[in-house]
Amino acid sequence: MGITDRKEREKLEMRRLIMDAAMDMFVKDGYEKTSIRNIADKIEYSPATIYLYYKDKDELLWGLQTEAFEKLANVFREGITAIEPIQQLRQMAKLYVEFGMGNPDLYDLMFIIRSPMNAEKNEEWKSGSSAFQFLMNIIQAAIDKLKYENVMIGALSCWSMVHGLVSLNVRGRCKVLEVPEDKVQDMLQIAVDQYIDNITR
Repeated sequence: MGITDRKEREKLEMRRLIMDAAMDMFVKDGYEKTSIRNIADKIEYSPATIYLYYKDKDELLWGLQTEAFEKLANVFREGITAIEPIQQLRQMAKLYVEFGMGNPDLYDLMFIIRSPMNAEKNEEWKSGSSAFQFLMNIIQAAIDKLKYENVMIGALSCWSMVHGLVSLNVRGRCKVLEVPEDKVQDMLQIAVDQYIDNITR
């Protein structure tokens, strides 16, 4: 391995070390209470080292968010296997619920806290676009069977419904329903299935 290759590998390893430490601290201590200095202390480097990779805490969190959305997009790529668009929509909704339920802290960082959006300078939400495009493609393919006027309204409506359910659970709001914790995912999936049944009648 040459010097250039070794330096590139070391940069990637350092970036991974910073991101893993930041993720751990954002989840355990909260975004507002975590500082670049705290992260530097955790990995035993100076804050100046972190600033070589990220200009501020928002950009670091946005990097984590971008990575998380790629993970979600990969879940869709691998898990959506049906040929018929309505069945694809059902599979996607199920995968989305499973992802949110299985990764509540990551989901919170992706969707619920506002700070990552501060690092995005234009109006387009680039980090979420690849995952949302899967939904747009499915709605486009199934638009003749759905009760929507256009693809964007259909995609936004479907996403809002599933996202709302997962967000309620991530923030502990499903507890008011007094549903046993091991039954919450089943309940959310039933709600999603009934929603898809309603929009395809």
